[in-house]
Amino acid sequence: MDYRFLGGSGLKVPVLSFGTATFGGVGDFFKAWGATDVAEAKRLVDICLEHGVNFFDTANVYSRGRAEEVLGAALAGRRNDVLIGTKGTFPTGSAPNDVGSSRYGLIRACEASLRRLGTEHVDVYYMHGFDALTPVEETLRALDDLMQSGKIRYIGCSNFSGWHLMKSLSISERYGWARYVVNQAYYSLASREFEWELMPLALDQNVGTVVWSALAGGALSGKMRRGQAVPQNSRLAQADFLAGARSEKLFDTVDVLDQVAAETGKTVSQVALRWVLQRPSVVSIVVGARNEAQLKENLGTVGWSLDDKQMARLDAASDVHPIYPYWHQREFSVINPPPVPVPPK
Repeated sequence: MDYRFLGGSGLKVPVLSFGTATFGGVGDFFKAWGATDVAEAKRLVDICLEHGVNFFDTANVYSRGRAEEVLGAALAGRRNDVLIGTKGTFPTGSAPNDVGSSRYGLIRACEASLRRLGTEHVDVYYMHGFDALTPVEETLRALDDLMQSGKIRYIGCSNFSGWHLMKSLSISERYGWARYVVNQAYYSLASREFEWELMPLALDQNVGTVVWSALAGGALSGKMRRGQAVPQNSRLAQADFLAGARSEKLFDTVDVLDQVAAETGKTVSQVALRWVLQRPSVVSIVVGARNEAQLKENLGTVGWSLDDKQMARLDAASDVHPIYPYWHQREFSVINPPPVPVPPK
């Protein structure tokens, strides 16, 4: 396993981290992702640790908190050997303060996560989304206090816009509070918008990127093919955050993935994950698995690399014309160079 620094922090994390959205299976939404129980979770944790994957990702809304409980039980007796990241902000109930990033809400949410996980602290605490109704100063001061109290070690954000993150970093600098060292973001060969603003920001401000759904909800696993219906029990059918990606562009990308997989002797999933791992600012990819076979396949992403020509072919196949102002900036790359090569027209 390879390890990289988490943004501008001194914490090293593995390039693959294990996501627990498949744990618990509470509610129709998460049941479609998986329903891993404690016994199976312990086995998956065993495999992760055997391969150097010691960073586990969860959230308080996964299976209404059950995912945190399952993870906590699976890690019992091994807390000092692992890193845990969890998240707050999204709704956990119907009361007015059960949602958002207020001081009141965050402290309650963090302490509830600690109880479910059976630990005194989490290593990374993410804002799962940006709360535009709470002053950013209130959120960041609450997070800084949670760090000072020892309940969290580092803070991160997720699903922020560029200006959300930059404003937060500026306020942290102004008051000397803890700053976001990591942004957990959606990025894949099926959706490259992250490169337009969030990637340049990450590089400029030294914010590490932890990628979620690098296989685009399974669209890049090799199971989704041109002219074939989406499996009804899949994440793609259940939660279509890829509405714009079900296109000929996606299938063209899968065609090139097939070719590169044949050249490298790897699976389509492994090539798709490896491409993300070789992109600027990326520190770690959150990989999930419903079973041991899926986990072991994902672990095959490390220990090898795609060459420059293979990366370029995948870039060209998946490239999409950006929206304004990014297409305009591409025209003046001499003064605003992109973080990754732009395929020729």
